[in-house]
Amino acid sequence: MDYNSKIAVIGLGYVGLPLARLFATKYTVIGFDINQNRIEELHSGIDSTFEIDEKTLKSVLISKEQIQTSTGLYCSNELEDIANCNCYIVTVPTPVDKNNLPDLTPLYKASETVAKVLKKGDVVIYESTVYPGVTEDECVPVLEKISGLKFNVDFFAGYSPERINPGDKEHTVEKILKVTAGSTPEIGEKVNALYQSVITAGTHLAPSIKVAEAAKVIENSQRDINIAFVNELAKIFNLMDIDTQAVLEAAGTKWNFLPFKPGLVGGHCIGVDPYYLAQKAQELGYHPEIILAGRRLNDSMGEYIAAQVVKLMIKKGIAVSGANLLMLGITFKENCPDVRNTKIVDVIKVLQEYGILVTIFDPLANPLEVEKEYQLTTIKKMPEQKFDAIVLGVAHATFLEMNLSKFQNPASIVYDVKGILGGEIDGRL
Repeated sequence: MDYNSKIAVIGLGYVGLPLARLFATKYTVIGFDINQNRIEELHSGIDSTFEIDEKTLKSVLISKEQIQTSTGLYCSNELEDIANCNCYIVTVPTPVDKNNLPDLTPLYKASETVAKVLKKGDVVIYESTVYPGVTEDECVPVLEKISGLKFNVDFFAGYSPERINPGDKEHTVEKILKVTAGSTPEIGEKVNALYQSVITAGTHLAPSIKVAEAAKVIENSQRDINIAFVNELAKIFNLMDIDTQAVLEAAGTKWNFLPFKPGLVGGHCIGVDPYYLAQKAQELGYHPEIILAGRRLNDSMGEYIAAQVVKLMIKKGIAVSGANLLMLGITFKENCPDVRNTKIVDVIKVLQEYGILVTIFDPLANPLEVEKEYQLTTIKKMPEQKFDAIVLGVAHATFLEMNLSKFQNPASIVYDVKGILGGEIDGRL
């Protein structure tokens, strides 16, 4: 692979589009996605994930006619458009099912797509977060079966785990050091050189694909466990009537104290990846205690927060059943429209079970997506009414500028899940 390489990026979501845009500054890139609406919006320069602004996106877009002669990005949902590529980068999501078991369906389908156009000498690089062994044991057999080609003879594989932080305009893809790996030492060097050509932060070439897969899955597992620890501290200190934020601030004055904060752990990475590692461990006969304990605790936080809110309402004499509550935010993190695996939904569902009428205001979330995913109604414009309770669920920048007193009754409670509101509030995690 060199500067004459033609790259296909499979999946144009939060990970694929920023990567495709970056590679398009030096290579001819075909961005492939099965969602026709997504392709159409990208052709017009619009990115509904807000990862790439219109000016930046339009600066790299090229037409179909320019594919043979120009560097840049062409987006398509037509298989024939990626047939002449020699490097395929798969960036599809790796979710879990309702039982928290890994769902590799998107990876299988993406592999089938690539296999239909795979040629001798091509390299397929996976970026999706998986447990060690998925690339070579699950994806490669699909590539071999459909293409009729032999692995590490006719075609090769690579792995470079994504480290995109959705909504983060400071730590963009080129500024985050990239782990790389290949199915042979020679391919490892080529994959590393490809990423090195666009990643200004540098790269780290791992000795094998399995090492690179393991490195990625433990990054998020480590964060999950650390957040679970401070979530447990928050529960303990709340029982002792001690301000958890103040405790963490005091402890943080020591140079080696890790600055984690309590909160809801959702999204498509931290709230999911530990289950991938746990599943593989259990297949091998080992029951991972710490990893699953952390998951259980973090998954319980939605119900805990809802219970805290209800207790505060009762203390203020607010009739819980029939009360009006304003939930500020439903995305899984601040300043990002992504609602996948958001744990705010857990809080909302429990509050509704108490008979509370929840109004969800989120200027970034797509109401149609929320309705489809969670059967919940969201609004993008604040209603002209007052509420018995207000819960800050997501720390969108726009919420910090709001005057919440305009929406409060004399006895209203305000609960701050993120611990960022100043002034008088009734409770925080």
